[in-house]
Amino acid sequence: MTYFLTQMANGLSYGLILGLIAVGFVIVFTSTGVLNFAHGSVLLSGAYIVATLHDPIGFWAAAAVGILGAAVLGVLINAVLVRNLAEANPGTAAILMLGVDILLLTELTRRIGNQVLRIGAPWGADVVSVGGITLPTGRVVAAGLAIVVFGLLWFLFARTGAGVAMRAAAADSDTAELMGIRPSRTGAAGWALAGALAAVGGIFLASFPTPGVAPSLALSSFAAIPAWVLGGFDSVVGAIISGLIIGVVTALAVGYEAELHFLGRGLGEVVPYAVMILVLLVRPSGLFGRKEAVRV
Repeated sequence: MTYFLTQMANGLSYGLILGLIAVGFVIVFTSTGVLNFAHGSVLLSGAYIVATLHDPIGFWAAAAVGILGAAVLGVLINAVLVRNLAEANPGTAAILMLGVDILLLTELTRRIGNQVLRIGAPWGADVVSVGGITLPTGRVVAAGLAIVVFGLLWFLFARTGAGVAMRAAAADSDTAELMGIRPSRTGAAGWALAGALAAVGGIFLASFPTPGVAPSLALSSFAAIPAWVLGGFDSVVGAIISGLIIGVVTALAVGYEAELHFLGRGLGEVVPYAVMILVLLVRPSGLFGRKEAVRV
């Protein structure tokens, strides 16, 4: 029973990290209509900045710079490449994002090479044990921070003028523009917020289970895609809840892989997509998505 509870706790903490990343996908999609397939490279960029700066300026300052850098990168992608394409042709914008992802990943791979860069997180390989359940300290910190971030996002979108403007622009950009809201500004804010969330997720993914920052870290963000799709392309709450579902399913699949050996190896990598497909067969718009949301 203790082993099962440990796997559940691991899954929930991992799911909260996936939720952070998936919310970034949702925010970009609702604010600009783009399927942001460059999200993984933005995540890797933020983690790379932290890995290169933590020695000279310390981890926390490096983390702040990395999060800010990823946010700025998101704004630049939107301003230079997306702003004039997203509404007119979402399909073209999605393909463009694949090109951006390849370009950024290639450059970061060239810089990192075959190294695995330390993130410099102060918790290192420490673990926390409570009632027989043992978790890496990084996962505990990630879970706590994710809950705080989700609370701040709720406050932003529900209680602030900027958040209400972003929601209004996402719901009906033409009407919002008539009311004095500038969709270009809310779109830039959405990309910045998504970049920042990606960097936060990247920092914790680089702490555990991966040993540091490597080009493969960008692929880790794609584990959040099933959570994004499963929750509905346009639902922040859906992304968070689906992140928890995918995290738990993945942890249980990995933890009990030996007992499920007849299903083959690498089950944890396949199960999230299997769950996503099964749910979409019943609910094509996802668990919380609106039926009228655009699909590409």
